[in-house]
Amino acid sequence: MIYTAIDEADQMADMGFLPQVREIMDLTDPNGQRLLFSATLDGDVDQLIRQYMHNPVTHSVAPATASVTTMDHHVLLVSREDKPAVVAEVAAREGRTIMFVRTKHHVDRLATRLRSIGINAGALHGGKAQGARTRVLGEFKEGHTPVLVATDVAARGIHVDDISLVVHVDPPADSKDYLHRAGRTARAGQSGTVITLVTHDQKNSVRRMTDRAGVRARNVRVRPGDAELIRITGARVPSGEPVPERPAPVARPKRTGGFKGRKGGGNFAGGGKFGNRDGKFGGPKREGGRPHRAKREGRPEHAH
Repeated sequence: MIYTAIDEADQMADMGFLPQVREIMDLTDPNGQRLLFSATLDGDVDQLIRQYMHNPVTHSVAPATASVTTMDHHVLLVSREDKPAVVAEVAAREGRTIMFVRTKHHVDRLATRLRSIGINAGALHGGKAQGARTRVLGEFKEGHTPVLVATDVAARGIHVDDISLVVHVDPPADSKDYLHRAGRTARAGQSGTVITLVTHDQKNSVRRMTDRAGVRARNVRVRPGDAELIRITGARVPSGEPVPERPAPVARPKRTGGFKGRKGGGNFAGGGKFGNRDGKFGGPKREGGRPHRAKREGRPEHAH
């Protein structure tokens, strides 16, 4: 039996990767078992199911709406002027926190700003190299970096213990994104809090989104330093002392050159059987420093 498994099928559909998914599916055994996994199975994923599955069976462990009783949801109404200070105070809380924003540029900008006022924050998005993403996530898991600023790339498939607060700095685009983001907290029976920062012009769209997500969020108007902001999130005033950048891992230097021998003798030494006059393994050099094989008598040198 050949098995084909596709994880996060709806996300790949939402991101426009259905043609690539179909190309892969066309190469698999139609008589094998095919499995699609996701927190939500709807929309374009239905096309994949109809096209590639015979007599499909759906197994669901939870409805596609918020049903975790240990998760509290709050919509915090803020003015545009107060929002940066509110974000900073929430980020300065104790505990592990994920802050979601929409764009890669905003991730980098917010993480840099938080570090400049004393909050150790890491940045995670799809524009970073895999090594950098692994390092940032590792520092977050180990507690070296208590705040992770991320795009939706961190909303799916990443499990980190003890995330007590999820912050929608930018409200998510739709109810599915809300549920995926919120699902980073209150995992494995633990409790957690989800807050969405909403300006006046976003109120109606956020209310419709939370209704579709099955979320009953409490609406509270807050300003920096408010008692309700502190009660809900544990917000604190940042220290103001910039956090120094952690040095990036030093790459191991590449080995250069050839074998070197001691000048004066031996098979690899200067004047020896295999060495040249400088004691290096190889023959004379072309212009530019690269060694080439010596011409054999009567044999022309190949063009390069």
